[in-house]
Amino acid sequence: MTQDRLLVTDTRTGRQYELPITDGTIHATDLRQIKVSDDDFGLMSYDPAYLNTASCRSSITFIDGGKGILRYRGYPIEVLAEHCSFLEVAWLLLNGELPAQEELDSWVALVKKHVLIHETTKKFLEGFRYDAHPMGMLISTVAALSTVYPDAKNVHDPQVRRKHIVRLIAKMPTITAYCYRHRFGLPYVYPDPELGYTENFMNMLWRLLEPKYIANPVLARALDILFILHADHEQNCSTSTMRTVGSSLADPYVSVAAAAAALSGPLHGGANEQVLHMLDEIGSKDKVPAYIERVKRGEVRLMGFGHRVYKNYDPRAKIIKRTADEVFAVTGYNSKIEIARELERIALEDEYFVKRKLYPNVDFYSGIIYEAMGFEPRLFTVLFAIPRVVGWLAQWDELLRDPEQKIARPRQIYTGHAERRFVPIQDRKK
Repeated sequence: MTQDRLLVTDTRTGRQYELPITDGTIHATDLRQIKVSDDDFGLMSYDPAYLNTASCRSSITFIDGGKGILRYRGYPIEVLAEHCSFLEVAWLLLNGELPAQEELDSWVALVKKHVLIHETTKKFLEGFRYDAHPMGMLISTVAALSTVYPDAKNVHDPQVRRKHIVRLIAKMPTITAYCYRHRFGLPYVYPDPELGYTENFMNMLWRLLEPKYIANPVLARALDILFILHADHEQNCSTSTMRTVGSSLADPYVSVAAAAAALSGPLHGGANEQVLHMLDEIGSKDKVPAYIERVKRGEVRLMGFGHRVYKNYDPRAKIIKRTADEVFAVTGYNSKIEIARELERIALEDEYFVKRKLYPNVDFYSGIIYEAMGFEPRLFTVLFAIPRVVGWLAQWDELLRDPEQKIARPRQIYTGHAERRFVPIQDRKK
């Protein structure tokens, strides 16, 4: 084998092939040269759920699942969560560098400028039933914005892309808050330009008759941290959806709607809600050992543990666990945290879970914090979508600037019939 090349011997023909190795990968199309005959299509790789397939090159997010490392543009997530605001991190993800103070001030002002949604969009929201799920409302409303901003279809213009990136980041909290208030028949609250990003979101959610909504600074900062932790996470299901839809040159609104639809599934954005259901089912701290045994017998699932990528403690879960103490100091004691900590303690010491590298992930504590802050579980996935739209849009923008990218079109292995003889309907048997 030569350096940085893979030597492949095809035992069917006895031929040998040298495949270049670049960045620890081989190019999938290089397999096509491996054929049995000239009219053979060539070898393909089979990878259901993309367990070991890289679909793009990206400089946005780095994950080392074995070591429990998450970095945005090279910065450790722990450092960003401690020192930055969410909009500061959003700038970083979109531009590649942390902003100077003047840049950050201009960026925050620009986002505030676009927080309002068109009055006709409010009428669209009013068409939903009072008990409509907020995630369905969000997906539909974001997709509908494609008709409000038809120039967004000009995706090859960097200035047009940036304009609509700002609009989406600005309007996601407004749409979410209006979805929430629609459920309770409450009047919509217009954004307050004097408030920060998370404070303004809380204002639009919960303001009633008070002349000025003042968010608790501890809770506002906790929400800001949670938004930072959820801003991007490499090529997950919803981000891959964003890239797939975006590869057809669809506009950012329908692309984000598609990504949000992927996020809405219980295996993705809805996982923290499932953690709360599990904790409610356990009921009390003393019942945790019995539940653990049920998990080991395969009777129930341990929600909030394990991750496709992380085979170590999810670094986001560590930050959320610390943030939980600050939140409960304001909101008061929550019995679920005792159950959660006992569940974590036993699981991390039990050989069954250690052997399988099942560690707490970001969903394990986030739902408890959201509930303590006053968010109802139906809103949890939407709270995920608000910050993740930044990551989706950063990935979408990167996709459109990547000369290697084309419209996504995976191959398949056909398992159906060979050519069949057509039978007229009068001759077909039941």
